[in-house]
Amino acid sequence: MDTATPAVTVALHDGTSVIASSGQVDARRHGELLLPAVDRVLAEAGTKLDAVTDVVVGVGPGPYTGLRVGLVTAATFGSALSVPVHGLCTLDGLAYAAGQEGLDGPFAVATDARRKEVYWARYEDGRTRTGEPAVDRPADIAEALAGLPVVGAGAVLYPDAFPDARGPEHVAAGALAALAAERLAAGRELLPPQPLYLRRPDAQVPKNYKVVTPK
Repeated sequence: MDTATPAVTVALHDGTSVIASSGQVDARRHGELLLPAVDRVLAEAGTKLDAVTDVVVGVGPGPYTGLRVGLVTAATFGSALSVPVHGLCTLDGLAYAAGQEGLDGPFAVATDARRKEVYWARYEDGRTRTGEPAVDRPADIAEALAGLPVVGAGAVLYPDAFPDARGPEHVAAGALAALAAERLAAGRELLPPQPLYLRRPDAQVPKNYKVVTPK
């Protein structure tokens, strides 16, 4: 599952292929949409939650509130089912999906970070990230990414900085699951299910607020 972008996306993978998936794009309803999506995917696959052996969750980078919905839900499932919970960079899932759709060679992935910024990373191919994810203003990285295709909604939002925008725009849980299954089968460790924020949350404690204490 992944809630690091406006997409609320869930998939069930049997170790070989995706057998059911769901995706809805709504940046304000992550908490409302995620559990019904899980139920829908399980029903489509004709299975129950207790059949799940591993949980994979996108760890971002992404905005604070939406990202936490997926991470908390994944942790709850892991605890209730006594199964491992694995983290995976959301940008890696987008890169993998782009590679599966035929995008070759070096490219970048960019998602909307709000505040007129993007979360981004550079990739050698659909499976190989060449640096750590970062958050920047599009104009500040346009020269560094000049000539490269850029995958994701962040590229679509800023065509002046990223003229060669490519799909998919949003991450799909099926791609995350497939990439995770591939890495686990190869004996590779995945990330811990901890949020990758890259900056402080939008919500801040007000400064100089009045403290009221009982007499």
